[in-house]
Amino acid sequence: MSDLASHYLEEIKRQMRGHKRMAENAMVQLEDKDFFLAIDPEANSIAILVKHIAGNAGSRFSDFLTSDGEKPDRFRDREFEVTPQTTREEVLRWWEQGWTQVFTMLDSLKPEDLARTVTIRQEPHTVMQALNRALAHYAQHIGQIVFLAKHLRSAEWKMLSIPRGKSEEYKVASPKGFSRGTADSKK
Repeated sequence: MSDLASHYLEEIKRQMRGHKRMAENAMVQLEDKDFFLAIDPEANSIAILVKHIAGNAGSRFSDFLTSDGEKPDRFRDREFEVTPQTTREEVLRWWEQGWTQVFTMLDSLKPEDLARTVTIRQEPHTVMQALNRALAHYAQHIGQIVFLAKHLRSAEWKMLSIPRGKSEEYKVASPKGFSRGTADSKK
């Protein structure tokens, strides 16, 4: 069981790193005006999605094993606001701080911690459930970031994975085909 738990911890770190990298590879393609653009009045800009992920990560992953994941000093609604004075550098600093919190906490976990109980908004979760919840949440918003960046860049978009219509070429050119390690390195 410990081997499976150890494998899970390595896999969740790999997945989190992959999602972070995917978002960053999308964001780097954007000009500042696109980073802050909301495509309609109800939409979130990429800057807002980044600010929200960072706020969630800071709340969920600080004192992860000992306090509720929804910290009293988190003001979630403010994560969906940016002012004209907000800079891209500021938003990306929040992003890095949030991810640092995530990876610091993940690195501190031991296999036996996975069955422990933590709370999020006073609702009990095993550590594994809380980590899966966070991964799904971040993947959803990172998918939005990639979608928006791709939409905004249009013909100038640089693919983050195998380009459309190139799968067969990739299988032939890659000694491992579509193995996990090879595909992830392309993202």
